Amino acid sequence: MIDSVTPERRSEIMSHIRNKGMKPEMLVRRLVHGMGYRYRLHRKELPGTPDLVLAGRKKVIFVNGCFWHQHDDPYCKIARVPKSNQDYWIPKLTANKERDTKNIKALEAAGWSVLVIWECETKDLDAVAVKIRTFLDE
Repeated sequence: MIDSVTPERRSEIMSHIRNKGMKPEMLVRRLVHGMGYRYRLHRKELPGTPDLVLAGRKKVIFVNGCFWHQHDDPYCKIARVPKSNQDYWIPKLTANKERDTKNIKALEAAGWSVLVIWECETKDLDAVAVKIRTFLDE
């Protein structure tokens, strides 16, 4: 399948994709703050630069985009692999997943507990709230 936009336009589109402050992350941040927990954002000295860091509890939360981090839930509709330019996308997305796994292992080895919230999960914030409260209060 051929890409429907020019390489120049695709490059422009991709350059506008941010890695911080996206809608799913903002939803989780507001939720966690509203639950009374306080956190720091994007601590660069930690592996993977977690989205939320609760240092006193030694816990971190990642809010992952289903496409970019290849959510492996079979019911997730967002985590599809593009049909065009697979020589580029498959290695890139695979490397993202491998990097995530390496970062989580490094955090756990350093004594941190890790929770991953997936983009598709943010459609049900009540369920996310239960998941977060369970994680933070254990």
